[in-house]
Amino acid sequence: MTLGQGTEDSLFIDVVFWVIAVSSIVSAIAVVQSKDLFRAAMFLVISFVAVAGLFVLLRAEFLAAVQVLIYVGAISVLILFAVLMTRDVEGGSPSNRQVVPIGILAVLFGAVAIFVSVDTDWNLLETTLSSGTVTPDVADGITGVFSNTVPVVAKLLIRDFVLAFEVASVLLLASIIGALALVREG
Repeated sequence: MTLGQGTEDSLFIDVVFWVIAVSSIVSAIAVVQSKDLFRAAMFLVISFVAVAGLFVLLRAEFLAAVQVLIYVGAISVLILFAVLMTRDVEGGSPSNRQVVPIGILAVLFGAVAIFVSVDTDWNLLETTLSSGTVTPDVADGITGVFSNTVPVVAKLLIRDFVLAFEVASVLLLASIIGALALVREG
């Protein structure tokens, strides 16, 4: 039983999706609600890993690997180092008076997101390929792209979007140098 061969409709995949989705949402809420900065950072790691699991279920293995390497591996470690270097880890950030307005704004944003996702007429790959509006050559190209995404994404990163890729790497390097400068001054 491998992904991509009719297993998307199985009960096992549904259960795995809901376990990952609920753990991602619960850990994201725990990140915001936790007063202990170290625990909040650990819940953030759990949330990042759950998002990587969702990428695997979407058959985007390259994005899952990037999620684990960059977010779980690099950014979470950077956040944990920053948390461990702070003086008052137990205290956390003090609460303010904007909890209620931000909560209302979050609920409104969630309602708009749900409305848009339910109201949108999604173009599915199977519907597009079976509609007959796509030539067989284009259909073979589309299925080739979606069956093996790693070479396609790699070619896009190295050839077509190399400037954006390099700008992101310079931005990450600048943030690391800034973090080191902040640590040395303290």
